[in-house]
Amino acid sequence: MTDNSFFRGIRGPVGSGKSVACCIEILRRALQQEKDSKGIRKSRVAVVRNTNPQLRTTTMKTWLDWFPEKDWGKMNWSPPYTHYIRKGDLDLEVIFLALDRPDDVKKLLSLELTMIFFNESREIAKQIIDAGTMRVGRYPSMKDGGPTWYGVIADTNSPDEDHWWSIMSGDAPTPDHFTREEILMLVKPDNWKFFNQPAGMIENRNKEGEVEDYKVNQDAENLKNLTSKYYPNIIQGKTKSWIDVYIMNRLGSIEDGKAIYNEFSKDVHVAKEGIIPVKDVPYYVGIDFGLTPACIFAQQIRGRWLILHEVVARDMGMVRFSEVLRQEMNGKFGELPVARIYGDPAGDYRAQTDESTPFQIMRGAGIYAQPAPSNDVSLRLESVRAPLGRMLEGLSGILIDYRCKHLIKGFEGGYQYRRLNVSGERYTEKPDKNHYSHIHDALQYLLLGAGEGKKIMNQKPQKVVQAKRDFNVFTREPRQVVRRRKSIFQRRHGIM
Repeated sequence: MTDNSFFRGIRGPVGSGKSVACCIEILRRALQQEKDSKGIRKSRVAVVRNTNPQLRTTTMKTWLDWFPEKDWGKMNWSPPYTHYIRKGDLDLEVIFLALDRPDDVKKLLSLELTMIFFNESREIAKQIIDAGTMRVGRYPSMKDGGPTWYGVIADTNSPDEDHWWSIMSGDAPTPDHFTREEILMLVKPDNWKFFNQPAGMIENRNKEGEVEDYKVNQDAENLKNLTSKYYPNIIQGKTKSWIDVYIMNRLGSIEDGKAIYNEFSKDVHVAKEGIIPVKDVPYYVGIDFGLTPACIFAQQIRGRWLILHEVVARDMGMVRFSEVLRQEMNGKFGELPVARIYGDPAGDYRAQTDESTPFQIMRGAGIYAQPAPSNDVSLRLESVRAPLGRMLEGLSGILIDYRCKHLIKGFEGGYQYRRLNVSGERYTEKPDKNHYSHIHDALQYLLLGAGEGKKIMNQKPQKVVQAKRDFNVFTREPRQVVRRRKSIFQRRHGIM
């Protein structure tokens, strides 16, 4: 609040008072507005949430908890929801808007605002933020003295690493696959400030560095307005990724589906440092095609897979991606021989709008790839599960460079079976197509083509041993023997 920057954003854990602070800031700035010629302090503010249900059940509820209608004036409950506050010399108009998609930017274009508050900004597109910055500073008009201060305030729980907030705040690097235009759009202006709150809890780790339990962080904000058991209670039954985002205030994402690889353990399968490619050992490449192409680089050392590097692109055609792939091969792996390059078998078919296949386009760029042996989903998944569950010389059968962010997040739950919108715990039978599925498809094609699929297909089925039917479970003797002894006993004792 002591900062006067044009854009101010605050990121923190749940329960830290972010939204309330932003609501109070709206009133505080309105009270600081200079009076007009009639002695009135005029301000108009927009409060934005991504969906209408969340706007009404969370954002507006928080606002009315602090500024109830009985004390501050009636709310107009017809869209756009508007709270008119007129007390003393204060004339404050607060408009509540739901902007679900970038197309909804047009809803902002007719507003003349003093300031705007974006609530839970990780759910709001950068295009909408940009549109909001154009609408502030326009009320009150300059003929009435203009605004004393104007700008944008925003709050959020921790977003993902490739979110605009993470990149502009400097908490995450710009992904390699971003276009030049996207990179320029995410350069932080000098008049933008981002603030991070302390985590709600502190991790207790053992000698191996594993998290054993948590304790409340006494430096966390807003503790005096929370019960002493608030944080210890809400982490019960939650995944580590959930706790990292909502309690520890770390960048990440929470997925609602079912993780595909239960065998994966970050402590076991992810290297603590960058993996250096082994000299003179050929490397493999796996590729997934489409407008979100991805590829993975790996070496096999004594039966153990080293996942060295990933490339993930967005809205990129095969011609351009082939050039990106060729640059990676000539740069990072230029001194190593290529073993095989495997791609999606569907890439060997021509599209209706183009006579060239992805494999032909890559050959034109000097990259000679071949289709993976199969596109069977079950076989592809098993080709990854096999090295995940394998131990060689006391080491895991697969080790991933920690810089393969998309691949790791996919293993942690981003690559998932999507939850069905029905009662009960029911999920799709096949992996969901999402941001993380492309890099995982690439890994599957690589391992499937490089031999893991063949090992699975060549496994001899275990011989099924059928239990003997002629056996008495009580005497542990064949029933034939039991019946013969019973017959002898009956004859000796005259029993019919």
